[in-house]
Amino acid sequence: MTVYRISQIKNKAPFSFQSLQASRFFSQLQPKCSFGIAFDIDGVVLRGRFPIGGSSRALTRLYDDSGSLKVPFLFLTNGGGIPESRRALELSELLGVNILPSQVVQGHSPFKNLLKRFENELIVATGKGEPALVMSEYGFKLVYFGGRKVLSLDEYASYFENIDPVSQYKTWTTEQVSTRSCHSVPGYIVSSDRVKAAFVISDPVDWGRDIQVLCDILRSGGLPGRASGHQPPLYFAADDLEYQAAFPSERLGMGAFRIALESIFNRIHHRPLEYVTFGKPNPFVFKNAETILSQFMPSCLAAKGDTGSYPFETLYMIGDNPMVDIKGARQVVETVEEAVDYILKREFYS
Repeated sequence: MTVYRISQIKNKAPFSFQSLQASRFFSQLQPKCSFGIAFDIDGVVLRGRFPIGGSSRALTRLYDDSGSLKVPFLFLTNGGGIPESRRALELSELLGVNILPSQVVQGHSPFKNLLKRFENELIVATGKGEPALVMSEYGFKLVYFGGRKVLSLDEYASYFENIDPVSQYKTWTTEQVSTRSCHSVPGYIVSSDRVKAAFVISDPVDWGRDIQVLCDILRSGGLPGRASGHQPPLYFAADDLEYQAAFPSERLGMGAFRIALESIFNRIHHRPLEYVTFGKPNPFVFKNAETILSQFMPSCLAAKGDTGSYPFETLYMIGDNPMVDIKGARQVVETVEEAVDYILKREFYS
C-alpha cells in the first residue's frame, strides 16, 4: 500500500462534475481541513467484494459522530462498468459508511463530457457490466427518432448475421441476443446507421468477438461489411495493463485489450489505430479529483472568499500500483488503515 502526496494543482481541470447533494452533505466540514484523500478501490479497500486492510475502520475515522465528513475523500478508480450511483450504493453496503455517487470517479466518468459531441449519434459501448446503461446515465440517448442511439457491443453485433463466426459455440450469449427484440423499433435499421464513436468502458468479456466487431466498425468508417472509410473515434476508459482482483496474482486489464486490438488492427488496415485513453495516471485525472473534492468544502471556499482557487494544500492518493496511481511514492505502508493514520497524524498533529 502506498500513500502519494500530490502538490496542489493550480490549473483548472478539463472535466467538472457538479453535485448540489454533495455540497449539502459536506456543509459541516471544518474550514481548517486543507487536504483531501483519493482512494483506489481494487486491491486497496476491497479485494473482490471483501473489505481489506481495515478499510472500513479507516473510512469511519474521516466522519464525525453525526455522520458528517471531517476530511473530504473520494474513490478514484480505473474500474467501472456500472453507473456511479450503483457503485456508491455498493461501496456503502460493503464498507459500512455513507458514500455519495459524487464520491465515486470511475475510469469512464469523463465520457460524460463527450455528450455534446455524440448526443444524437449512434455509438457503441463495450465492457463488462452494463455499458449502454452507463452511457445513457451520462445523457446519451437510448432511444432517438425511433431508434436506439446507444448500443452495447453485444446488442450491436446481434444485428449482423455471421459477424462473429464462432458465435454458435458461445452458449452464454443466447440470453443476450434473445433480449434484442424487446429494444427493436420498427422502421429503424441499425446496420444502415453509421457508428460515430466506440467506447470501451470496462474490461471486455469476449475479447475475440469485440476485437473482430471493433475492427469491422473502425476500418469501415462505422458501417461493418462496407468498404473502408475514415475511422470513427475510439475511447478507452483506462489503459491498465494489469490490475489486482480477487485472484492472488494480477489480471490482464483494459490496456492489454487495447494492445491486442491495436496490434491486430494495424496488421489488417493501412493506417494505424487512433484512440484516446482516460484514467490514471493521466494528470487531468488528479486535477479533476481536486476539483470534485473542492465542491465538498463550501465552508472552506467561503472562508477563503471563494476566489476560484482550490483550498487544498495537499491531495493524497492511496493506491497499490505506482505506475498507475501516480509515479513517485512518498510513503509505503501495509494497509489502508495505516495510510489514513499516517495522513491524519501528518495533517493534524505535525
